[in-house]
Amino acid sequence: MKGTLIACALGLLLPTIGLAGEYNLTVDRVEIDTGDFIKKGVGYNGKSPGPVLRFKEGEEVSINVTNNLDETTSIHWHGLILPFQQDGVPGISFPGIKPGETFTYNFPITQSGTYWFHSHSGFQEPEGAFGSIIIEPKGREPFRYDREYVVQLTDKHPHSSERVMRNLKVTPDYYNREQQTVGEFFSDVSENGFLNTVKDRLAWGDMRMMKADVEDLQGFTGMINGKGPKQNWTGIFEPGERIRLRFINSSAMTYFDIRIPGLNMTVVQADGNNVQPVNVDEFRIGVAETYDVIVRPKDEQAYTIFAESMGRSGYARATLAPEEGMEAPVPGLREPARLTMADMGGMPGMDHGDMPGMDHGDMGAANEMAGMSGMDHSQMKGMDQPEMQDMDHSTMANMDHGSMMMPEGGASDPFYANGSGLVPTAANGGKFLSYADLKAQKPLYEEREPTREIELRLTGNMERYTWSINGVKYEDADAIRLKYGERVRFKFVNETMMTHPMHLHGMWSILDVGAGQWNPIKHTVSVQPGTTVYMETEVDAPGQWAFHCHLTYHMAAGMFRKVIVEGGPDSTQAASSEQSGDIGGDV
Repeated sequence: MKGTLIACALGLLLPTIGLAGEYNLTVDRVEIDTGDFIKKGVGYNGKSPGPVLRFKEGEEVSINVTNNLDETTSIHWHGLILPFQQDGVPGISFPGIKPGETFTYNFPITQSGTYWFHSHSGFQEPEGAFGSIIIEPKGREPFRYDREYVVQLTDKHPHSSERVMRNLKVTPDYYNREQQTVGEFFSDVSENGFLNTVKDRLAWGDMRMMKADVEDLQGFTGMINGKGPKQNWTGIFEPGERIRLRFINSSAMTYFDIRIPGLNMTVVQADGNNVQPVNVDEFRIGVAETYDVIVRPKDEQAYTIFAESMGRSGYARATLAPEEGMEAPVPGLREPARLTMADMGGMPGMDHGDMPGMDHGDMGAANEMAGMSGMDHSQMKGMDQPEMQDMDHSTMANMDHGSMMMPEGGASDPFYANGSGLVPTAANGGKFLSYADLKAQKPLYEEREPTREIELRLTGNMERYTWSINGVKYEDADAIRLKYGERVRFKFVNETMMTHPMHLHGMWSILDVGAGQWNPIKHTVSVQPGTTVYMETEVDAPGQWAFHCHLTYHMAAGMFRKVIVEGGPDSTQAASSEQSGDIGGDV
């Protein structure tokens, strides 16, 4: 067993070429074989995903990045706390790496855990330009394991990312393969009556949206560690071992629901930070998030790692087994999720006060609904009304919301709208992880009152495929200015019917789950439709940073902001870099 572990460790170290603390990466055109199709892409050191980079907490690293492409590139070290000049966002952190050039990143490693790296230029990341990072802590982990594997997820589409974006702009439901059918209509009639069913269909038609608008992009092949479902990546174990699985969602657009039939999972880390252990049967991993879990297979048999998309349109699959070639049954896809009027909670022109089962009075600040209690959203200030002009809400005023179809019993997860159709449930009635379950293993900051609150309304128009913050797209927006040393409370109000994983570069996001000093520390916070979520940030990193939705095509369409931290160390240098230009297409 010891020899196996040494071999495993060497395998993880091999891709990192160079001296201790020095790493070499090339950015290359690569060929990606999904098992369903082969496409051209971008990778590191000749492959996608790129190598596993292993760092040690406390060391100083130098990473030489050579651009072999015919276009500018960059690498962003997702979730790492470092000087802003090393963050890797063209137009904000640095100019980018031109074709044929080598750029050396230098930064200290001040943390430990599971992270990842990816390009922040154009659409290189969804085309394959990403890899994983493991940072070993100075001391011992508060949990035991005998073996570890990175499980890096992605969604690979046969169309190029540029083509996907063009198609979404022309026809937003171009990739929606889960549209409602005539058979589903008659099924709803049988269950809810003809009149209610017709009213429900007309309501969605008036909004020019569909209950099936859960995922923007379908028709992808889910992959784990560069292997499609047919290729079946396999991790070897010996029965009785504790195995640490480092899940990373590197997808362009896909949320995955993860389960391993026959094995219980213990969540021990979220976004690289230790949490108090939570035993679960299933968890949802948003785009750009990471979760570390411990499993302990006791029998000499194979187990399927099953990653099912949130919209039930596709999946990734891998295997844990005592030896290569063993397989376990692969579950079938469950029924696709359907949005409800609760998920449309932020749409203007809709008075939800009379909707059944939506009592928001008992919900805490962390999951307060977006002003839905009897509020007429047509009066919301700051909405980008020109972008919404194609949406005919004139018939909505007289709608009988009381007769519209809503799920029984409402939400069981406080981070979803009450009555949401997206609330996750585990297979076979097991435990599904909620953000509310996450508690920090050890507080990173002293608890203190925030100095101010900043409201960020997540806005957009699916019909035009435009996405924004506070109704303003990135190219038309002013930067968010913070003062070094303050503690800011961000209030996310999701006024769209889509889920948005919001990522702040350079500083930690303290997610408010109502646990006070034990609130979990994250780098990506997922905000569900029709909900309000709070996070706090210790403003302890001077310079310029990116703040955006991590769904590739939402970010490219405008759901992005520049954050400028004024004052503090290196403030002169940060101010002089402010004129570096906007990011243009390099998001």
